[in-house]
Amino acid sequence: MSKTAPLVAIVATLDSKGVEADFLRQRLRALGRQTLVVDIGTAGTPAIEADVSRAELVRVAGDAAPAEPASPAEALTAMGVAAGRVLARLFDEGRLAGAIGVGGGKGSAAFFEAVVDLPYGFPRILVTSARPAMLAAFASRSDLALFPTLVDLFGLNGHTERVLSNAASAIAAMRYEPPSASAKRSVAITAFGVTSAAVAAIKRGLEQAGLEVLTFPANGAGGRTMEAMIAKGSFDAVIDLTTTEIADLLMGGTASAGEGRLTAAGARGIPQLIAPGAVDMVNFGPPDSVPADFAGRLFYRHTPHTTLMRTTAEENRRIALATAERLNAATGPVTVFWPSRGHSDYDREGMPFFDPEADRAWRDALFGAVADSIATLELDCHINDAGFAAACVDWALEATGQDRAVSQEASG
Repeated sequence: MSKTAPLVAIVATLDSKGVEADFLRQRLRALGRQTLVVDIGTAGTPAIEADVSRAELVRVAGDAAPAEPASPAEALTAMGVAAGRVLARLFDEGRLAGAIGVGGGKGSAAFFEAVVDLPYGFPRILVTSARPAMLAAFASRSDLALFPTLVDLFGLNGHTERVLSNAASAIAAMRYEPPSASAKRSVAITAFGVTSAAVAAIKRGLEQAGLEVLTFPANGAGGRTMEAMIAKGSFDAVIDLTTTEIADLLMGGTASAGEGRLTAAGARGIPQLIAPGAVDMVNFGPPDSVPADFAGRLFYRHTPHTTLMRTTAEENRRIALATAERLNAATGPVTVFWPSRGHSDYDREGMPFFDPEADRAWRDALFGAVADSIATLELDCHINDAGFAAACVDWALEATGQDRAVSQEASG
């Protein structure tokens, strides 16, 4: 095996998935790719010889490997972390072309640990029989390509050979293109249907100025994905226009992005603009899915599958304090814009969620709780008004140092 040829890493538990890993190795070699087999197994005898053995991974794991694992899952996780260190070193040396894993539930989870910190756009494929809920969690945190087998992985048969062969062909054809030094500066924006007018206007203004804009739905998975991409250094600034996921986190709604929401930009130190987009609502499924504790509250049927609950003044105060706590931990510049005439399409005069008192509770609590270093601005407009979008565009151009007057080529 050449020490300089780009390698496709095959990561698997060779005691239980050695036959499948060997099949992938043979297919990749037939396709002209050099391979590196990494054994993340923790029990049993490997079915084939690894290029990176489990013993070597234990040495690499160091403090990541517990002296006495509490469970097989903990031990396997440590092996995944160690494999990740091996892959990261190869990537930094320019020797890693891709990574492919094959496993059931535990093996898939360990493979995810091994590849989750590789850059977005880097070729990585998982052939898996894991349950759909686990795969959905993977998809919300990375761009890992999934090849579900639909049947369990117990050796080779006509069906699994086809899946493995397709996966090998796919990873062999993939190429990683690192970001160009001349790439446009980029901004992340959070969006919801009820804030889409503002998002569209902001996106248009920023793109006309030559910035790249990536929009994330504030539906739980979208917020988690954005946080993960921010943590990887994918953006120069964030316009967190739609922070409704904090409402769902605190009230038990279906659009929660978890405790890590509103943390990555602060940890990364990049400029962030915060607004209370859609914090006037909590998301549930059909009406019969709403917890009984909320009986008698104000609801709106957004779609046959989505029931929205209007937040109260006290809930908005709690949402604001949770937001402020996260913003106060930021290491970079933070600005908060508050639109005094409503937070969503349903929260404007004449619409069912219009409640200025509840909205102001968010404003008063957050403005009173944030650190002095955080800039706050009250705007006499609705969040979807043109004036609010213009203010966000001005903020982003200043935050990124982007000149509004750019050439047609740059803005196109």
